[in-house]
Amino acid sequence: MDTIDSSLQLLPTGGGEGAELRKPHEMIVMIPRTKRVTLTGRKIYNALLYFSQDRLVAMDGMPTADFMFSAPLQAILKVSGSSSETRTVAKRYLREMRGLTVDWETTAPGDGVKWKDFSMLAEAAIEVRNGENWVLWTFPPTLMTALKDPMRWARIDLGVLTKLSTYASVALYEICARYRDNPGGLTSRKPVAWWADALSPAPAGSERREWRKFKNEKIKAAVEEINAETELQIEMIEHKQGRSVFEVQFAVRKKRVATKPVEIPAPADADLVLAAESLGVSELKVEGLIKEFGEKAVNEKLSLLKKRMENEGLKKVENRYAYLRSLLRSPQADDEAAVLPSTPPAVAQKIVEINPEPAMSPQQVQGRATADWLQERRKFVANEIHKLDGLHREQLFQTVIQELTEMGLMTPVLKRRAAQGDMMHGALGVYSVNHYAKVLFGPDWNKPEADLFN
Repeated sequence: MDTIDSSLQLLPTGGGEGAELRKPHEMIVMIPRTKRVTLTGRKIYNALLYFSQDRLVAMDGMPTADFMFSAPLQAILKVSGSSSETRTVAKRYLREMRGLTVDWETTAPGDGVKWKDFSMLAEAAIEVRNGENWVLWTFPPTLMTALKDPMRWARIDLGVLTKLSTYASVALYEICARYRDNPGGLTSRKPVAWWADALSPAPAGSERREWRKFKNEKIKAAVEEINAETELQIEMIEHKQGRSVFEVQFAVRKKRVATKPVEIPAPADADLVLAAESLGVSELKVEGLIKEFGEKAVNEKLSLLKKRMENEGLKKVENRYAYLRSLLRSPQADDEAAVLPSTPPAVAQKIVEINPEPAMSPQQVQGRATADWLQERRKFVANEIHKLDGLHREQLFQTVIQELTEMGLMTPVLKRRAAQGDMMHGALGVYSVNHYAKVLFGPDWNKPEADLFN
């Protein structure tokens, strides 16, 4: 069985908050066939889909049928919003998914069942890597194909799902999320029995309640929770024949947000991203570290990583991303402690106490001031891009794409982001800001001598 080495595993940068799954329409409605699906099991399954899709998009082609995805258990639980981190609990949910067969349905009118009696997972396992629990899993090939390149999909914010407390709320939110940007703002009309099966964790028809009772016990609470905890505002619409409800649909709209000045975070420093990539830390991963710890801390710890890699007297760093993250998680460690990672924590702390951080030189003070100034300038330029009208903003982005293409820098990941219109994220955001900064301030835009606000 092919597995992927932890040092090469491309992990998404998002935690639970902001982790977005492009869920194929065919996989939105999941109807159990054999036994119940738990709320936590469904959330973890979405996390597995999220990690797998991120990995598939980064691959040039489809992996072999026996390819196994892998990710740290802690990362999966964080994305799913689960609190427990024990192997025992994780195994329970993985067994649940392996033993479950489901029908996948689309929500389009008349489409019906897309895939019948599919196992949720083809195989799953947990192993220990460097003292950390990792989950390995694979899907049936048909699901992998749909996940890698979905023709139509719904944007599912997994951070939002963590706020929902019932199975019906999660299932209904995923269905309604598909219609978030639909001009009509209405889901398909479906029979009441269909909704009962689609929103229930039990096998189809096994515990089906009378519609009036199911609505009062499950759906009303789900609608209230979605309206309170998510970006959607939904309303149930019942269609009757005589006095009986025979079909139901939902009105869906995005909540209005207060009109206030939007401040766009400055993209990461291009030099920092390139420096990280030169040391073997991918753009996606370094973006996540910057978001979590800040540019200044990442830049400092990258220097320690480089110093550690250049020290031929020490053991080779096998997983550079993991090593860099461990440095960031231990901000009190100085250069000497970082270069000697095998030093026991108690000894490392004594080293820090004996050798406190020296006062910065005037050059270092000036360097930090320049970095802060440059960060503010990037933030300013990013906000100026946001203020452009749609036509001029699109012209800017097309110019950036053309330049990157001519330089041979449009990787598959950047092409996907550009196709989705995600031009202010990651490297595309860096290049867009740099390009527009030259338009606004000339080639010396990144030099403090030309003060931004003068």
